[in-house]
Amino acid sequence: MNSSLHLQRLSWTMKTTRKCRALLSVGLNLVALFFSTTAFITTYWCEGTQRVAKPNCSKDRLRNCINYGVNETDQSKVHYSWETGDDRFLFRHFHTGIWYSCEENINGGGEKCRSFIDLAPASERGVLWLSVVSEVLYIMLLVVGFSLMCLELFHSSNMIDGLKLNAFAAVFTVLSGLLGMVAHMMYTQVFQVTVSLGPEDWRPHTWDYGWSFCLAWGSFTCCMAASVTTLNSYTKTVIEFRHKRKMFEQGLREEQTFIDQEALSYFRDRSVQSISSSVEVFPGPGASGGKPLGPAASMDLGEIPESLGEEQC
Repeated sequence: MNSSLHLQRLSWTMKTTRKCRALLSVGLNLVALFFSTTAFITTYWCEGTQRVAKPNCSKDRLRNCINYGVNETDQSKVHYSWETGDDRFLFRHFHTGIWYSCEENINGGGEKCRSFIDLAPASERGVLWLSVVSEVLYIMLLVVGFSLMCLELFHSSNMIDGLKLNAFAAVFTVLSGLLGMVAHMMYTQVFQVTVSLGPEDWRPHTWDYGWSFCLAWGSFTCCMAASVTTLNSYTKTVIEFRHKRKMFEQGLREEQTFIDQEALSYFRDRSVQSISSSVEVFPGPGASGGKPLGPAASMDLGEIPESLGEEQC
């Protein structure tokens, strides 16, 4: 009875902990999928400033420009500017993603964007396209892993089927994490080469990694955490299942031993009762129906030899 209660308690604990680990894996995978998708479609992987020459001043533009005086439209005269060094340049803000690079429009409002694939050097475009393909595969494998985790969590009542889904989800999640890491590293390499060998009007003066880049690596971290949690859930479920089977077998052996002892005691009592009923019990001294051996009886026994002697004569 105690063993059956212990097995029931152990089974309930296994289901609860398994569900908690599955929920944690699903949550981490969902966060990784959201972060990776957001980073893939945004243009803030890298951001900074670009140094560009100031435009000429005009009626519409009176600030952040070079003023040559009133005769600036007279082409026959020489125009002088007293601005030197960095005063002759503007520092416009830019931000770059996988697909586009957008910079501030100094001649008007808003931004103008260019394809980052066109800005990259020809020698690095193949690596950039490989990075794009890896990012797409990374997101697709995350979707597959997330689907398997949800299927294992909500639609799997059999433990064996749940373990199979758990194992496949862990494999897909690990593969997606590796692809994401490779894709991020390749894009970083391409961007650094483009900073040095890209077009003159695009090369950054200062730059740093943006929030999209942080989201991408945060997605990789959540993805690997989800894969480790899923593998841990698979391993612990297998170990707990083996422990449960061991406890069940031990309980069966204990119950069998108890039943054997009860059967042995039962048959021993039955055999003693049958032997007792079949054996005749003789009455003892002083029992009813017996004659006590008194002095008279002893006298009679004493006279027996004399009578035997007379008969012999």
